[in-house]
Amino acid sequence: MHRRDLLKLGAATLATGLTPALATTAPEPSSANVEQWGLFEIALPGPSTGNPYQEVSLTASFTLEHRTVQVTGFYDGEGTYRIRFMPDALGHWTYTTASSAPQLANKTGAFTCTAPTTPGNHGPVIVRHEFHFQHADGTPYFPFGTTTYAYFFTSDDNARASIEGLKPHFNKTRACVLPKPLGGDKEKQILPFPRANGTNDLTRFNPAYFQLLEKRLLELQRANIQADVILFHPYDAWGYKSMPAEADDFYLRYAIARLSAFRNVWWSIANEYDLVKSKTMSDWDRFFRITAAEDPYSHLRSIHHSGPIYDNTKPWVTHASLQRYDFENTAERRLAWRKPIIYDEMQYEGDIDRRWGNLSGEEMLRRFWLAIVNGAYGSHGEVFFSATGEASSADAGQLRGDSPSRIAFLHALVEKLTTTGLNAPESPYYLNAGTPGQLYLYYFDYHRPSRYDFPLPTTANFRATLIDPWNMTTTPVPGTHSGKSRITLPNKPYQAIVFEKISDNHNPHTEAAKPEVLD
Repeated sequence: MHRRDLLKLGAATLATGLTPALATTAPEPSSANVEQWGLFEIALPGPSTGNPYQEVSLTASFTLEHRTVQVTGFYDGEGTYRIRFMPDALGHWTYTTASSAPQLANKTGAFTCTAPTTPGNHGPVIVRHEFHFQHADGTPYFPFGTTTYAYFFTSDDNARASIEGLKPHFNKTRACVLPKPLGGDKEKQILPFPRANGTNDLTRFNPAYFQLLEKRLLELQRANIQADVILFHPYDAWGYKSMPAEADDFYLRYAIARLSAFRNVWWSIANEYDLVKSKTMSDWDRFFRITAAEDPYSHLRSIHHSGPIYDNTKPWVTHASLQRYDFENTAERRLAWRKPIIYDEMQYEGDIDRRWGNLSGEEMLRRFWLAIVNGAYGSHGEVFFSATGEASSADAGQLRGDSPSRIAFLHALVEKLTTTGLNAPESPYYLNAGTPGQLYLYYFDYHRPSRYDFPLPTTANFRATLIDPWNMTTTPVPGTHSGKSRITLPNKPYQAIVFEKISDNHNPHTEAAKPEVLD
């Protein structure tokens, strides 16, 4: 679908002149403490003549005992160069710089990496248990995300509204690094490359643009929200989607050098990659290879599509990012890809005149449940008309829909039920996911049974709880259950029930029923 349609939803106020105040001066040896997965930054004065973005190389080697990590620095304008590093291990780190500019080379220093103290700092998110995720310190992570495409370059007011909506409901958002039009005069938007008389200078950058982006990244980090940063997309009005290969790679390496040290970053190589007609499949493969090579922290990597799905078996893809809602194909995809699946675009809750943008809150919630009980995850989005012209949430703005609080209820339920993630059985009946012999979460979708014989194992005793996803209620079912267990149900659609093991059944006398298969 074409996000250019969102332009009709209201203009956004443009933000300018903002800097994130990330910089530090180069520390003396042993003078700095940085918490694990925090951000250590070196700021160095250097040459400003010519084109420092292309003519000056800068790296640093960070060493802890026998291990060395090489990090690429970047020019941040006004004669300032920066190197950022995210330490992932406790201890005494030292560094040495290397550069084509003598005044930047052979700078040395040290810092001590200490245990995390910032609330919510559990390190980057990584893939675990094949189809699921967790933080680097082992803390479970289940992605319940949303969409705020213009968050990085929108106004402070819109960004504040986005954060207020995100914090209670979502732990991940998808946002574009390159700009998309916000309404009004597109030439007055803050842009990543210098531009004059309608012509881009693709040989250098506008540091203020990236400083604003970094400010937004830190806002998300403080709110414990993962940033699925979209590196390319087809929605621009300045020719960025048609940059030549050398400009693409130049931009990509610069973005990675600036952003990879933020622990809440994920890389989405593109949104609707197949709508960027100027690129070929070999280009997308190259972007993946560059991202994997340039990122010293191996942040998560995916690519989003409109029509044809990218080959997610390729080794540089860490998880699948799908614009689909055919959840019945999840099992086949998991078997083929052996990777986590996020249905990152399941259409939008809203009221606009485009088919993809007018789901009810009930339907958006239903799709989240269908993703979960098929062993996958989902992302929310919403696009509402506003009589007063505020930006839609999907472009970073106020959250107006009915589904977010219900999605948060599902998220809390999943966190209560599992530490590793829910997996669907190979031959599902009704829709259920869990852990065999331990946990079974059933979702009845549009079915409305008044009772059902649940085929529980005879080797364990279970407690049962009825769940009303829309009203966000849980009702315990009296007694314990083992083997074939008939439960009276609410006789209305979109209900759920969960069975949790409470003890072993050492004297099983019931026989598990063969499940009835329902379409």
